[in-house]
Amino acid sequence: MSRPLVSIAPGSDEIVDERREQGLLEQGGIAVLDRPQHKDLIVRYPGNPILTAGDWPYPVNVAFNPAATLLADGTTLLLCRVEDREGSSHLCAARSRNGLDHWEIDPIPSLAPDPEGHPEEEWGVEDPRITYIPEAGQYAVAYTSYSPVGPGVSLAFTRDFRHFERVGQIMPPENKDAALFPRRIGGYWALIHRPVIGGNHAHIWISYSPDLNFWGRHKLVLPSRPGPWWDSARVGLACPPIETPEGWLIIYHGVKKTVAGAIYRIGIALLDLEDPQKLLARSKGWIMTAETSYETMGDIHNVVFPCGFTIDPADGDTLRLYYGGADSCVAVATSSVRLMLDHLKSGR
Repeated sequence: MSRPLVSIAPGSDEIVDERREQGLLEQGGIAVLDRPQHKDLIVRYPGNPILTAGDWPYPVNVAFNPAATLLADGTTLLLCRVEDREGSSHLCAARSRNGLDHWEIDPIPSLAPDPEGHPEEEWGVEDPRITYIPEAGQYAVAYTSYSPVGPGVSLAFTRDFRHFERVGQIMPPENKDAALFPRRIGGYWALIHRPVIGGNHAHIWISYSPDLNFWGRHKLVLPSRPGPWWDSARVGLACPPIETPEGWLIIYHGVKKTVAGAIYRIGIALLDLEDPQKLLARSKGWIMTAETSYETMGDIHNVVFPCGFTIDPADGDTLRLYYGGADSCVAVATSSVRLMLDHLKSGR
């Protein structure tokens, strides 16, 4: 779905003022929507973006695609992908008491590439997802390890996001967009991931492991949809799976290729609680697309890319979705687990 466009003649100050009041932002004589149209399921924080490169205590190019978790004291922690000025990425933690502002950012990278000990990280580490594992009393961080042979999936554990114990690469290239389930299923650990197997299309898979090192029983879970669909080119996990009584709620990104470039949007799906390779429901339409200026303009235009969420412990339902905008900043939006489940039931 394209953004509504309104022509504006250069110098027409009266029209420009009117369009800005309507939430339209001028771009080279064209007004594009700078205010979200879809407020029923996803509500953007009016203070977005909440983090940019200018907030970092050391020189960087961009900060984006944050994993998220609530710490034991209620602090929101974001583990952001940060691209340095040479072009490679590392992970850096930012902490906030309210999850919206007054962020305290680590003065150095929290998880930097280790090409000597882990050659799969030679070109950087990217796009983390955090899962708290009660059985281990630790946080599992699945992330993309990037090297000359391509992107793969790596795993590390931490208790404090200052010290990390790497498991190493658990899925070889080309693979990314991975997260652990928070508990064993049928006695096995389960991992959502997105391999690329021939061609340009990529689908969401699930794999199982008895020990987090050796993985098997690979099953396709959620394919991209061919044809005109909004997620026709490829799909990938956005946030770690969310356990609900009705199944595992999956928030995922879908990509459609157009003559103007790729568009990243967000959809949702539901997997069976005890057999998550079974797809129970999937949204037909996207629930979030790039609409505001910080989502439509950046290092890569027209991208909304969530990697993390938090759920308000007071009600167990209010969901904050932390995402990268246009591969250039960190933003947050609010939704509801119940509303998402109801949306899936509606068949939309």
